Order: sequence, then structure tokens, then C-alpha cells
Amino acid sequence: MLQHFDPNKDYGTPARVSENLITLEIDGVAVTVPEGTSVLRAAALVDINIPKLCASDNLDAFGSCRLCAVQIEGRRGYPASCTTPVDAGMKVVTQNEKIAKLRRNIMELYISDHPLDCLTCPSNGDCELQDMAGAVGLREVRYGFDGHNHLDAEKDLSNPYFSFDPSKCIVCSRCVRACEEVQGTFALTVDGRGFDSKIAAGQDDSFLESDCVSCGACVQACPTSTLMENNVIEMGQPEHSVVTTCAYCGVGCSFKADMKGDQVIRMVPYKGGEANQGHSCVKGRFAFGYATHKDRIKTPMIRDSINEAWREVSWEEAIGFAAKRLKDVQATYGRESIGGITSSRCTNEETYLVQKLIRAGFGNNNTDTCARVCHSPTGYGLKTTLGESAGTQTFDSIKYTDTMLVIGANPTDAHPVFGSMMRRRLREGAQLIVADPRKIDLLKTPHLKDAIHLPLRPGTNVALVNSLAHTIMSEGLEDKAFIASRCDDKAFIKWQAFITEERNSPEAMQSITGVDAEDVRKAARVYAYAGNGAIFYGLGVTEHSQGSTMVMGIANLALATGNIGREGVGVNPLRGQNNVQGSCDMGSFPHELPGYQHVADDEARGRFEAAWGVKLDDEPGLRIPNMFDAALAGSFKALYVQGEDIAQSDPNTQHVEAALKALDCVIVQDIFLNETAKFAHVLLPGSTFLEKNGTFTNAERRINRVRKVMPALAGKEDWEVTVALSNALGYEMNYNHPSEIMDEIASLTPSFTGVNYERLEELGSIQWPCNEQHPDGMPIMHVEDFPIGKGNLAITEYVATDERATRRFPLLLTTGRILSQYNVGAQTRRTENQTWHNEDVLELHPHDAEERGVNEGDWLGISSRAGQTVLRAVISERMQPGVVYTTFHHPGSGANVITTDSSDWATNCPEYKVTAVQVEKVTQPSEWQKNFEDFNNKQQDYLRKGRRSRSEEARQ
Repeated sequence: MLQHFDPNKDYGTPARVSENLITLEIDGVAVTVPEGTSVLRAAALVDINIPKLCASDNLDAFGSCRLCAVQIEGRRGYPASCTTPVDAGMKVVTQNEKIAKLRRNIMELYISDHPLDCLTCPSNGDCELQDMAGAVGLREVRYGFDGHNHLDAEKDLSNPYFSFDPSKCIVCSRCVRACEEVQGTFALTVDGRGFDSKIAAGQDDSFLESDCVSCGACVQACPTSTLMENNVIEMGQPEHSVVTTCAYCGVGCSFKADMKGDQVIRMVPYKGGEANQGHSCVKGRFAFGYATHKDRIKTPMIRDSINEAWREVSWEEAIGFAAKRLKDVQATYGRESIGGITSSRCTNEETYLVQKLIRAGFGNNNTDTCARVCHSPTGYGLKTTLGESAGTQTFDSIKYTDTMLVIGANPTDAHPVFGSMMRRRLREGAQLIVADPRKIDLLKTPHLKDAIHLPLRPGTNVALVNSLAHTIMSEGLEDKAFIASRCDDKAFIKWQAFITEERNSPEAMQSITGVDAEDVRKAARVYAYAGNGAIFYGLGVTEHSQGSTMVMGIANLALATGNIGREGVGVNPLRGQNNVQGSCDMGSFPHELPGYQHVADDEARGRFEAAWGVKLDDEPGLRIPNMFDAALAGSFKALYVQGEDIAQSDPNTQHVEAALKALDCVIVQDIFLNETAKFAHVLLPGSTFLEKNGTFTNAERRINRVRKVMPALAGKEDWEVTVALSNALGYEMNYNHPSEIMDEIASLTPSFTGVNYERLEELGSIQWPCNEQHPDGMPIMHVEDFPIGKGNLAITEYVATDERATRRFPLLLTTGRILSQYNVGAQTRRTENQTWHNEDVLELHPHDAEERGVNEGDWLGISSRAGQTVLRAVISERMQPGVVYTTFHHPGSGANVITTDSSDWATNCPEYKVTAVQVEKVTQPSEWQKNFEDFNNKQQDYLRKGRRSRSEEARQ
């Protein structure tokens, strides 16, 4: 754990080494370090800084620059300290006249190969080459400065975020090693030999044309200005930094926001961040420009009807208008006629306040969140089997995994930093099993051995997991000792009888899943025989009509093999949005108070009533789909939506739009005029993660601080807006800072009782539960027992989905994400990430394309029983015949126009991953797309008119 947390210090995360301690002497100073530590690191631990160029604390030792040479008593020559491990009794000298001369000669050769333009260099003041030249005392160079890197070498400006200037390259290979070791992409190489060696992307391609994924690892590793962020070139070096947490996916990467005044110059992955350990992806590293985009809503707006222009008004008028509309609706239609949706984009503190406003201010439990449409089955399934609605491990646990079973997830696209950690472990020899209708990029990991791909048909997850479990039990591969000590006897006996029935065998299920029975048996054996077997799953598990059943099936598999409660194993849901775990923790569901305490629990509800000073409803409220149905039925009339775009993200778009149009009052709090806001009567400006204080909770239950780096552009942070609305409704809230909100959360939520901002500053981050029993948090869950006592193996009967291929709709559509875009694209579409993916497309197998006479790039009409849209064709063998695939990042694509309202039996999570469709060539957009364009233009015009009117008023 980090002690005395300093937000401007890189603590680093050294690889775990032996616990055997070694004592040596460095420059007369006694040093005791674990066996396996390098001399360079041992010296650094006692503040003896040895010069270095090729070494970096996040790369394996390389020893090529020789600048870190030292003398060791009893040894010949000058070994590189970065590659030399410590020995007991070793005596090291890091500085004397001979070493100093050697280092100056080495540095002189490097500088001779580097143009002397330090005054105009964009890295001036932040250049390791300059720093090391100063550290070794180099004052003159005898060899000239014309080396092999000619000043007229062509710059590569193809990447939208950084440039590559080969004239400044010293071929230290740090960028190549970062691409290999940290990212695992192998996009960069050293081309040529000796003085002709150079850094090349791909087969001497441009960076944009190569396999580079723009993670920024090479830019961060470069010790010169060869690889440089365009922002720094244009705006100069930053002058201070603030550590905060990324607001994209559920990995929860820590970043240093490098600032000049209140302007963000760059986002640098923070090496002290325990989730990302100094790595990043293209989104977190570079795609932050949306925060100051011209489309930002900076002034509150109101209107009486969605067919009117917006009026820009003051905060006071907008809040008053919203409160009156809500009161009027309740006066007319009753207490249950209004509700709200919390945001998985916002902080824990902000989400907590929204559900508190709904329960205490609105007087009902009509609160829900986007987890309804992504990971609600995770909550149900894991609560049933393991007793806790969250993943069991740390990301770091992957270092000890022998076999990883990846089901319905594409980590390199959706959780890229963790995907890089997985690829690294696979290169080290771990085995991979992928269960997915599509070939995901993990299967292309360089040096991967014996991967197993189970290309199941969409909708047959439960059939597959049952056949895996059947193999394990019928072949006696279960962990009998674990089952006897940690699992409920009665539940296990019932489950064993069920799972060993012949109908669950791989042979019986082969006709359903489409997966060869022997491949299933092989996969089951590999997982069961693994010393440490870990399961990772995503929305390809949860977004099904049997999503909750499948989550229970996954937990059953882990329990039966004893893969719970230690490093390298576990059940690991890869959460989608940055704070979707936190939004669930904070009580966003209609049946649960913060900390997953049921509203019908008199004792738990009583604590909240005492703290909030109001009587609370003991009946669960409406889920999001229920809200839509009630709106169309006329009993639900007003909705407060914070930071979610339900009109784009929820299934069966026509149904959602009809429900929104039926409401008398829609209040949207967001940073842009999103698709939902086009149906709103009140538009309250939101704030980005750069404009607020608070916390996010990532997929490993890690609570990370979010720190404000610039003022809120609209004048209020999101939590302040909710407080103002609550006060206007007559329910008083008084907070001066989000830390006070967290203190209230901790006082009412058992798993958060030890969490506060002071503790977070001290430790850096905390993984809940954090309480008296676990004052520093709990990285690995279920080590000794389960919250429900013993593990509960649940019966997981396979029930076929209603969405199946027919003569009318012979193909199955499944959906997912792509690396460069994020979720509904509201943020990434307003950045240079558009360079890589500026439209959603439809992937289909060559066989299906040939049957329909489809060529690459053709317009395809995709029809389902819910609707029709048109997308461009991409022919790909990643798909299996009979299955097509698309993303949902662009609102005009209408991906959710064709998804249906079929949903999970337990949680109403939509079945996005299985939609029966027909595909045919067309020449024009769909009717929905034409109407969308017209409606979109009209709403944008209403926005412009509102802003123009306000501007004219100001001039007068």
C-alpha cells in the first residue's frame, strides 16, 4: 500500500520478487532488499541515483546504453547496474573518476547522433537526454552533430495526437520495448543494424497505417522529443500536475493531468495508479478534448414543449422551472408518477445524491441506472451464488493466472489497459480459452500457445457453461476438498444431480451451441487442471435473456473447481463504464438502498430514515423498462436523467422515443445536447471528470479519487445541481464538499464504513469492503468464507431465447465496442478518435456476403422484428457464418432501432447480443434514419435559436 500519498510523485509498481532479503553495500551505504532486485533499483531505494537512458521503471532491464555502469568489488569491467542482480555482501561503487569518464564518453556518442536544437526543442525542460548529459558532466562533443539522423529526415505526422521526428531519435529502443512489454502490440521495431538502425512502425509504415493502437506507451517512454504529443508542441511544457481518475471504461486508470494554469496540456498515466500501473489507452491518454469542445452546454435551458426553441436562463430560473414541473406532475398524477436515472459516468457522491433525492425528495423508489442495461445480471447472479454483487479479484491478480477463460468479452477493445495485462500474461505462457461468436483480438496475441476458441451461437451461453461443468463433474475434475469445506452441501448435491444429466453433456449440447463437443471437453480440462483458473466476462454474458442464469453458471464453474479466494483465480466481470460498479454500490436500483440493502429491510431502511429525516417507501420502484411502459400507459409523467443517454443506448429505439415524447417533463443533466436531451424540457449543464472532486469505483471494487483540475465550465459541479434541485423541491440538502457526502455514505453503508478522503489520500485507493475487519480494504474476496456462509451452486436450466434465426430473419446480430470509440460516443466522437472509426459498420462472413451479392462497402439494410436501419458492409472472417456484428457508437447508425425489447428473466437487462435479422443490399438510408436526421436538425436549430436569443438579450 502507498503511504503518505503524494499526488505529484511516481511511486512505481515494481514486479514482485522473492521475499528472501539480501544485504549489500552501495557507496558505503548498507542496503537490504529482496533477492532478485537490480543494483540500479537497490541504489534508488537509498536515494543514490545512477544515470541511465535505456532503463525505465515500467520496462524490463535491457542494459544497452551502458550509462548505468558501476564497479563491483571482485568483478571485472563495468557491469550495467540495471541488469545486475544484487548478491549478499556485494560492494558497489557507483561514482569515481573512471566511471565518470566512461559515462561522459558514452553520452558524447549519443549526443553526436542528435541534432543540437535544445533551445527550440519542444521537450526543452523535460528531456532525459539533456538531464543525463548534465548528470554526467558533459560539456563538449568532439565528433560533430551530423550522425546518421540527418536533420532533413521526414517527420511522421500521421497520428492525430503525436508526431515522430526520426532526426532526434537515439535508437535507445525504449519505445519498441514499451510497445512490446507494456502494450503487447509489437507495432514498432528496430530496422537495420549499426549506424543504419532506425525505429520503424510496422513494415516501415506510417504510425497511422501500422498496428499502433495509440496507447501512448512509446511517447511516454521516449527520452527525447522524437515522439512528442502535439499538444505539448503547440502549447509548451506544463507547469503543474493533478492526479485524477479516467472517466472512460471500468478499468479506472489513474492519470496525471499536466496543466498550464487551468488548461489541460496532456494526460499522463500515473505510475502509482494500482489499476493501470502507468499504462493507458488511446481514449484516456489522448481523447480528453471533449471537455472543452464547442458543443458543451454551458448555460441552463428550458422550454414548454419539445417542438419549441430552447431558452437560455439562469441557474435559479432553470431549477425553479424544473421543480415546479415535478411538483405539478405529482399533484396531478400522484407520488409514483415521477422518477430518475442515475449516471455511471458521474462520481459515487453524485450518484448517491440523485438516488437520495428520488427516495427522500420525490418520495418513491423509482430510481435506476445504466447498469440495468449492462451488468444488472452480474449483481443478481453473484449475489445468489457468492453473496456479493461484485468481482472477486484485483487486476494485478492476472499475473498469477495459469488459464484464463474469457466469455463474451473483448478486453483489448473495451478494457484495453487490462487487455494489455492479459496479453502480457499470455506471452509468459498462460493458456487462453475464449467463448465468443466472434474471433477477438486476444486470440491474435503474439507468441500465444494452444489457444482454444469456442465459437458458440449467440444466445447459447448457458448451454455451453453447463456442458463445461458437466465435463468437469463427469470426469471427476472437481475440487472435492474445496466443495466439502466451502460449498453448501444441499445445494451442491442438487446441482451435481442436475449438471451430470446427459442432456447437459457437450455431445447433447453440440447441436445447440454449434461448438464441437471435443473442443468443449478440452477447454473444461484445461480450466479444471489449471493451478489458477480465472474467468473474465463482459456484456456478451449479461446482455441475454438468460444473463443472470449465465452469471450463476460461471460462479458454479469457479466453485466446483475451487478457483475462488486467492490470487490468479476468481470470477471477474469486466464492467463497462467508469463508475458502473459505483452506481450500483450507491443504491441506484429501485429495490436496493446504498450497499445493496433491500428497501424492505426494516432495520436498514430505518438507518436511512433516521439520517435523512424522512419516511421511506418500503416497496421497490420502477425499473427503466417499467418507466417506459408506464409512460406510454399514462401513469408515469416526469423523469430526471443525470448523465445517461437512454434514447441512444437503450434497446428498441422507437419504443424509448415514444415513451419520452409521452412525458410531461424530462429533465436532462448532461454536458452535450445528447439524443435524450432532444426530448427534454429542462437542460441542466453537466460537468466532466476534469471539473469535479469525488470518487469512482472500478471493476475491481477500487475506489479512486477524482480531483478537480479546472473550474466547472457552467459554474456548477453535478452534485451541486442535484442539491439545488432537491432544495427547490423542499427537501433540504446541505453539503460544502463531496468529502462530506462520502462521510454520509460511509456512515450508512457497511462496506464503506472505513472510507473517507483522508484515508484515500493516505492509501492512494481502497478496494471495498473497507471496515473494522478490513481497514485497508479487501483486494481478494472470499478468501476464507462467503457473505452468505457457503457458496451456493445454483441450478442453471438452459432456456432457448425467443430470438432465433428463421426463414424471414435468418441471421443473428450481435453487438460490441471498438477501441477508439466509447459507448454512445458522446465524448469520443468529439475528439480526433474519429480518425479511426467515423461510422458504425456491419461485419458479416464472406459466405453470407456471397449469398447476398454483397461487396465491401455496400449499403446494407438490416431488418428485425423491431425495425430497420442501414449500415455499410465490412466482410470479415472474424464472424462465423450466420452471425453479423456491429457497434453502437454513432446515433445515426440506429443500431438499437433493430434490437428488440427481449430481456433477462431476472433483471430486465436487454438482450442486445441476440437479434434475428435479415440483410440485403439497399441504395438509401432507412425511414428511421431519414426521420432521425430531420428531428436532429430541428433540435439543433432550436438550440441555436435559444443561444442566439440569449446573446441578443445580453447585447441589449
